[in-house]
Amino acid sequence: MGRFDGQVVLVTGATGGMGASHVRALHEEGAAVVVAARDEMQGRALAAGLGERALFTPLEVTDERQWAAAAGAAEERFGPVSVLVNNAGIQHAPTLIEGADPALWERTFAVNVTGAALGIRAVAPGMRNRGGGVVVNVGSVMAHGGTPFFGPYVASKWALRGLTRTAALELARDGVRVNAIHPGVVETPLITAPGGDGAAPIIDSYSPAPFAVPRLAQPEEVSRLLLFLASPDAAFATGAEFVLDGGLSLGPALATV
Repeated sequence: MGRFDGQVVLVTGATGGMGASHVRALHEEGAAVVVAARDEMQGRALAAGLGERALFTPLEVTDERQWAAAAGAAEERFGPVSVLVNNAGIQHAPTLIEGADPALWERTFAVNVTGAALGIRAVAPGMRNRGGGVVVNVGSVMAHGGTPFFGPYVASKWALRGLTRTAALELARDGVRVNAIHPGVVETPLITAPGGDGAAPIIDSYSPAPFAVPRLAQPEEVSRLLLFLASPDAAFATGAEFVLDGGLSLGPALATV
């Protein structure tokens, strides 16, 4: 018997490195999973591979109408969404704040912040009607400091922290918990693949060697924390933030003597 038997979970950005990991982990624990993503080919393949308890729905998270359609498709097939994982997010090529195009700021905030807000808006009525639910927002350790050359991304993830806490307060009496995971550097294409405009991959300028856990995180490690937060085991946690960064935000660890 899985922890999520009878639960309907919608995961955004579901075909990415972390998104696909979250989908598989939740499905293995018994959930009916809605694979929500822009990449239709990969999304349909992922859902088909999981079987009857998986459904693909196209979703551009900045589009309110697509959110309504995704929530409606989930409810028609499985029932109201009981767990929303706002995993979709975008990174950008390194740029100084003074050189960042306003369109870059707008797109980054549209996906990383407004997309999550639209998701909460789309599923909150169904969660309220069913007596509760869970929202997990996937942020970044960059939301706990500053990082040169990534101003739009950093600012958007700081904004997601405020959204998480405010939504937690607004939905608490409806039995809906809202929490956030802030991963460090996770081994996904977002980090290992070349950035926009032919920019070098982020991993080229980062080494985990000085930090407490001197390696990259694996997507499955983030998924395991997600499973905890979305389950009744975390029933007393709301408006909380869980940093999963191997000690990156602490600074360099003491060298071996």
